[in-house]
Amino acid sequence: MQYDRVQAAEEDALLIQALQSNDREALGTFVQRQQGFVFGYLRSRMVDPTDADDLCQEVFLRCLAGKVRFRGDVPVRPWLLGVARNVLREHIRRNKRRKEVEWTELCLELDSLTEDDSSDYRVVHGWLHACIDTLGSSAHEALKMHYFARLKMAQIAEKMRRSEGAVKLLVFRARQALKECVTRKSRTAADE
Repeated sequence: MQYDRVQAAEEDALLIQALQSNDREALGTFVQRQQGFVFGYLRSRMVDPTDADDLCQEVFLRCLAGKVRFRGDVPVRPWLLGVARNVLREHIRRNKRRKEVEWTELCLELDSLTEDDSSDYRVVHGWLHACIDTLGSSAHEALKMHYFARLKMAQIAEKMRRSEGAVKLLVFRARQALKECVTRKSRTAADE
């Protein structure tokens, strides 16, 4: 049986209406249907999976508490992604000094480039990986050390035998190159 997007959208809209009428059973069904999607979106942008889990819960708590209102003129998943983006932005503001927030910031910057694109995030995630593969070896290595190994710029500079300023510039340019690459891929996909 093939997945019917129209039927799923109608069911989601009915669940949202039930939620707005304080139907707690509808909440369980709604969370069960959407939690994997929202968690996947958040997890791909967070270094720590427990942070992604906490933020995922926050997204659904906001839906339950009525802090965000569903407008019937947009599909549920893009609306949930908008709520999740706002939760991520607030998380960044609260935790600005934590190293893993920088990866999340990069992901949000890339999201902003494709906000008007209705592409499945898995496609965008694939673009990001393809774009990372186009970086030079130094830029690729610097990003890995900075975002995944969580090394400080001075430590990366020492390992790469460069000045700290040169490493900061290398990471900045790599981020810019990733944004440009994802933008190009998004525009190409939109034109097809």
